[in-house]
Parts: sequence; C-alpha cells; structure tokens
Amino acid sequence: MRLTSPALRSLLWLGFFAAILAAWWVMYAMARMSGVDIFGRMTGMNMMPMVRFGTLFPMWAIMMAAMMLPTMVPTLRAYEDLMVSANGTRAGWLGVVLGYFAVWVVFALLIAFVQVALMRAGVLNIMGAATSTAVAGLLLIVVGAFQFTRLKEMCHGVCHAPAVYFLRHWRLGFGGGLRMGLGLGVFCVGCCWGFMVLGFVGGVMSLLWMGLATLFMVLEKLPDVGRRVMRPGGVVLMLGGAVVTARAMI
Repeated sequence: MRLTSPALRSLLWLGFFAAILAAWWVMYAMARMSGVDIFGRMTGMNMMPMVRFGTLFPMWAIMMAAMMLPTMVPTLRAYEDLMVSANGTRAGWLGVVLGYFAVWVVFALLIAFVQVALMRAGVLNIMGAATSTAVAGLLLIVVGAFQFTRLKEMCHGVCHAPAVYFLRHWRLGFGGGLRMGLGLGVFCVGCCWGFMVLGFVGGVMSLLWMGLATLFMVLEKLPDVGRRVMRPGGVVLMLGGAVVTARAMI
C-alpha cells in the first residue's frame, strides 16, 4: 500500500516523538540501574563505572536526544510551512532532524571527554557533580552571564526564528535538509551548551535537572515566549550562583 503524504507525515512525526519517549525511558532505566534518584543522588549500591568514556558517551548521546529533540518541534514546523512554496520534501524534513542531532552527538562526544578529565582531576565526583560548592556557584554564574552575551543573542535568534534561516539557506532534498540541519545544530549548540554544562552542578544523571533544562530550552525557542524568558533566566542563574558561592565562603 502506497503511503500518501498525510500518512507519511503522521508516520514521521510519530517516529520523532517515539524517539524522544524512548530516550527518556532509557535515561530513567539507566538512573534506576545506577541506583540514582530523580535528584541525581545515589541511593543504592549498583552504581555503574561512570568514569569510563565508553559509558559516558552513550549516556550523553541519549541525553541529547531526550533533551534537544523536543526543542526541534518549532523548527520542523517551520520547515513544513515552507514545503509547498519552496518545494520541500519529507526526505528533506528527515535530513534536518538527522543533521541537527548529528551535531549534538558530536557535542556529546566532547562533553564526555571533558567529564572524564574533570572526574579524574577530582573536580567532579562519580555522579558527575562538582565536588566544590564554589565551582558549582561559578558554573551557575557563568551560564547565567552567557544569557546576556552577543553570541547567545545571535544563536538564539536563529533558533528562535528558524524560518528565516531556512529562507536564507534553503536546499532541496535529503542532502539539502541534512546540510541545513547541521547548520541549525551548530547554532543550537551555541545557544544551549550552558544548560548541558549545568549538569555538572547537581549531577548529570539528575532527571529533575534534565526535565527543568529541557522545559526552559523549549520555552526559549517558542516564537511568542523565547525572548521574554532568556534574560530573566540568566538573572535567576546568576543570583543562584551568587547564593551558592556565598554559602561556600561562609
């Protein structure tokens, strides 16, 4: 039976959301197997050997799928809006998804290396959380301050208005979608890297942190909400960092 365009659209969207749900389920299962609660605290004795890169990289890659794919929904809707007028295709839509995710997998590779190095240096504990309260406070302040930078504004502008990016860089077919997805992924990493780094504040296996960070990043990319939450979020992070740092100095 030949798939019609509406049927193919439904199939791709269902597969997209199924991938998100599967990623969250895997993260939950990994946390349970590791003896970690939703706050990232170790509650059992089944902790996996998290120091090894071979364990951390897949974990970060799955985490990228769980946290970043939901933020793609406005981008994919923008692509669909241009499909008829700009001769887009479902293959191109799929290419955008794969290109975007490929960039985040590369980021997962890099941050896994960073985590291993910091754990071996004693900066992070086995849960991937900062061993020093001062370091945790500094991370909050740095990420909060980044919300006010020109780089953040530029990258957020692309993520916040993907239709403009598509119009300027439009390419046809799967290869074209892949190329656009790679470009969008780079801007998205530039916009959201700080929220990934904040995993080192409370522990990278904290499902609560993952959920809150995902919610905020989704809000940042919504057309009518994004610019209203970006800088207030930075203020909250910096204030939180100042409080944590002050407590460390007492």
